[in-house]
Amino acid sequence: MAITLKDKVVLITGASSGFGEDAARLFAKEGASVVLAARRVDRMQAEVERIQRDGGEAMATPVDVANRADVINMVKSVVEIYGRIDILFNNAGFGRLDWLDKLQPGRDIDTQIAVNLTGLIEVTRNVLPYMERQRNGHIINMSSVAGWLAAPMYSVYAATKFGVRGFSDSLRREVAPYGIHVSGIYPGPAHTEFGQHTGKSELVNFKVPGWMYMTSEYVAQRVIDVAKHPRRRLVIPWWFGPAIWADENMPWLVDWVIAQFFTRKYRK
Repeated sequence: MAITLKDKVVLITGASSGFGEDAARLFAKEGASVVLAARRVDRMQAEVERIQRDGGEAMATPVDVANRADVINMVKSVVEIYGRIDILFNNAGFGRLDWLDKLQPGRDIDTQIAVNLTGLIEVTRNVLPYMERQRNGHIINMSSVAGWLAAPMYSVYAATKFGVRGFSDSLRREVAPYGIHVSGIYPGPAHTEFGQHTGKSELVNFKVPGWMYMTSEYVAQRVIDVAKHPRRRLVIPWWFGPAIWADENMPWLVDWVIAQFFTRKYRK
């Protein structure tokens, strides 16, 4: 039986674009009270106004998830206004993609880890006590298929997403006695702003076929599905499942394919 989202309080990080922005709109349509959190307040406020014009309940709060003080203030303000947090959608993240020796220690490595992994953990750590007192809640962590399949030039990004997967699995087992669900979502290519912030590596010359891309709204709708029907993990689209199986059971074959059609071409 589906869980109703009506009157649920939903906190979404990375809500100024992409999956987070679309999920905010869809959660609001389900009758949830939605808190959009990100750094770009103007973008979020525009979405809040659209939601409110459609009769929904939403607010925006600025946050840099890599800043611990920001995270603490965000969670406290949400609880002060709504009294609880029922669903946390950890969506904030970005990727800087290049050969490891070309990545810069600051923005490309340190900040990527701080936002994608440490920030996600810190937001969860601050929300969790309220869910434990409620004896219910749902934490949905946005990872990536890169959390299962580590492609060349994704070294640090994949490390953060593998970390999100391990964190999600461990946390799920920790908090189950409190009636709290933890879900990991692992999407493949989708039309978002992700590619605008990955840097200027040779990957710009590697064209992924258009049919492989999902829409941002489709991924957001699957987030809503997971909120209604909690599960441990969701890999989308479905055909990444066989690819993950092959990587786990025939890694030599996956290594050979990647070397033949990607690594050797760009490493010459």
